[in-house]
Amino acid sequence: MTNPKQKSHSTPHRPSQGGIDFRNRVKRDKQKPAASAPKAAAPVRTGNPMGRPCIVLKAERDKSLLRRHPWVFSGAVECIDGKPASGDTVAIRDADGKFLAWAAYNAASQITARVWSWIEADVVDKAFFRNRIANALAARRTLGLESNGNGMRLIHGESDGLPGLIVDQYGNVLVMQLGSAGPEHWRETIAEILQELCSPVCIYERSDSDGRELEGLPARNGIVRGTLPEKVEVAENGIRFGVDVAAGQKTGFYLDQRDNRALTGTLTDGRDVLNCFCYTGGFSLYALRGGAKSVLSIDSSQEALQLAQTNADLNGLDASKAEWQCADVFEALRKLRDQNRKFDLIVLDPPKFAPTAAFAEKASRAYKDINLLGFKLLRPGGLLFTYSCSGGISDDLFQKIIAGAALDAGVDAQIVKKLHAAPDHPVLLSFPEGAYLKGLVLRVAG
Repeated sequence: MTNPKQKSHSTPHRPSQGGIDFRNRVKRDKQKPAASAPKAAAPVRTGNPMGRPCIVLKAERDKSLLRRHPWVFSGAVECIDGKPASGDTVAIRDADGKFLAWAAYNAASQITARVWSWIEADVVDKAFFRNRIANALAARRTLGLESNGNGMRLIHGESDGLPGLIVDQYGNVLVMQLGSAGPEHWRETIAEILQELCSPVCIYERSDSDGRELEGLPARNGIVRGTLPEKVEVAENGIRFGVDVAAGQKTGFYLDQRDNRALTGTLTDGRDVLNCFCYTGGFSLYALRGGAKSVLSIDSSQEALQLAQTNADLNGLDASKAEWQCADVFEALRKLRDQNRKFDLIVLDPPKFAPTAAFAEKASRAYKDINLLGFKLLRPGGLLFTYSCSGGISDDLFQKIIAGAALDAGVDAQIVKKLHAAPDHPVLLSFPEGAYLKGLVLRVAG
């Protein structure tokens, strides 16, 4: 399957960590920064032919590893001792030869190695992965997340000690995404362990993210184990959603917004609601169930809107209160402003405008634009739920952008609550990059 690359400013929902978009959409402003000169390969030493390959760091370049950050960038590497292949496990050593970590090697990436373990006595083998995966599953059980439904993120990459590996559960179907050379090397082992520990009817692979290209890995999408059911559903907090695991955004659904959707549903009673970039209707369904007076949902994909309406029917929600509009959200917001439409609660959950900090300036303009329009469409006392899933936009920068939008809109707004991903998306303290989703609930003064 391929991802169409139209050249328009029609804005999609958050692009998946995969390159396939079942809504036939385009990623906004997909231009990449100018390519830098190819990095010189790290010198290779023959090393001890009987020993394990290792990466030797330059002097004073071990500080991030000593702080337990799990990435080694190519610029920190003095030399490669041995001839490891992509995905092989290598030792990381400082300039004096002291052991620092075991990591997955990749010469094709700017991130030369991603840490598996900080313990020299560890052996990275099937038993190692079984233990890591079992620990991740146990952590979710400890948090009691299964009581909210049958969909959750089971493995969240670096935060679960498994860099580059994402595994999402949708009922009795698992979707795994291999984003780097390490889990790619252990693909069959990981699938075997997941089958053993979770007993799904199907393990489906969505290794089609843009990041795989940066890792020198080809895109891959398909069944790994079992048979994919004709229909896949996920239930959360009593609401059912159809999920397209083969071609939907990310791995088919936005599990990270589960708790934020539930919060929205508690605040919609009797309100006129606007849900922008609505995808398959997550926030819209919660709003309808919460007693909203009306819900206008906008998305640029007709296929997504059709699934959203199917989801609304699946839950027996009042169709007379729902309006589904297929349009570019930026253009639709301007039309609503010109029509002097007003709403009591607005949700802005846009695509990933800034995958890295290099896109931050351009992304800031896009975030400010939609939030400025959002403020103008709110009635006094209204609530704005606004989000960014861009890793290149920090919490502080996002808040500054929203403050600027409120100033230009001529409104006084209060932060009522700060929002993040659901707890099945944990953030390792030494890996702040894992905190990609940030949100604000703002109240416009009356």
